[in-house]
Amino acid sequence: MNTKFLNTLLLVHKHGSMAEAGRRLNLTHGAVAQQIRALESELKVALVSRAGHTVHLTEAGMRILDKARDIQSSIDELTALAKSDEVRGELRLGAGNTSLHSVVPYVLARLINKHPQVNVTINPGYSADFYPAVENKELDAAIATQAPYALPKSLNWRLLREEPFVLLVSQRHAGRAPLDLLQRQPFIRYERNSWTGQMIGRYLKGLGLQPRERFELDSLESIALMVHLDLGVAIVPLAANLMGPQLRIVALPLGDYGEPRRFGLIWSRSSPKAGLIRAFLDAAQVEYQAYAAALAERGRGRPGRIQD
Repeated sequence: MNTKFLNTLLLVHKHGSMAEAGRRLNLTHGAVAQQIRALESELKVALVSRAGHTVHLTEAGMRILDKARDIQSSIDELTALAKSDEVRGELRLGAGNTSLHSVVPYVLARLINKHPQVNVTINPGYSADFYPAVENKELDAAIATQAPYALPKSLNWRLLREEPFVLLVSQRHAGRAPLDLLQRQPFIRYERNSWTGQMIGRYLKGLGLQPRERFELDSLESIALMVHLDLGVAIVPLAANLMGPQLRIVALPLGDYGEPRRFGLIWSRSSPKAGLIRAFLDAAQVEYQAYAAALAERGRGRPGRIQD
């Protein structure tokens, strides 16, 4: 059996289209159809069916889906092991929206410039989901908030950036006391069930504060824009791209705040793509350091500044 045909079947299932699978494989629609027919002939069963413009797996196709994925994963691991001295191959990376809209593109540019044989598949999502995904080998690595629990010994985590928590306010509130603003102004809450939201909740509880909540959401970029529009104040980690010059906002330090939010790279200790992950980590460390320096410089300007 030609195992490449199994990969073709997986792509047809993923995209619901032979044409799209062909584009991903740099094959014609006819070549994809021919590979599927060859696989069906060898297994002596129909694997795909059409419904309008969409291609679906048959019941028989669904039965072999998990095993086909296992086989393809094993082949990828063999390839990576055989070429362990050469940084190449596909990296399945998890990253949140804030990282994707700021530092990650620069990390990828540095990585590809040095290692042009690398491909990266990016899976947007949330830190809490990335840890089990890496442990289950659904992802090779992820940029994630430090977990609020001890990691299993099978996982590695390396710090990339610490983000202190600040009170984000519109420019008209510059110079005012943060606690006074928290008591008097509407509060925009970072989603309370997220890890970051739980850290903010513990801080407010420790101060005995119950701000007048107006909004609750899990997008730092949207929160910053709402503060810019003077819809309220918000406690947020001083994350990537919040203090852009287009926003008339000020970050007031919270001197009595405890732990910062920590971002880092998570990966499996037993990953066969160790060299590729190390190359990505090296690029990430350089770019996150450059970002920290740029953020410090930006904080001296107006608007969108950090108030000392």
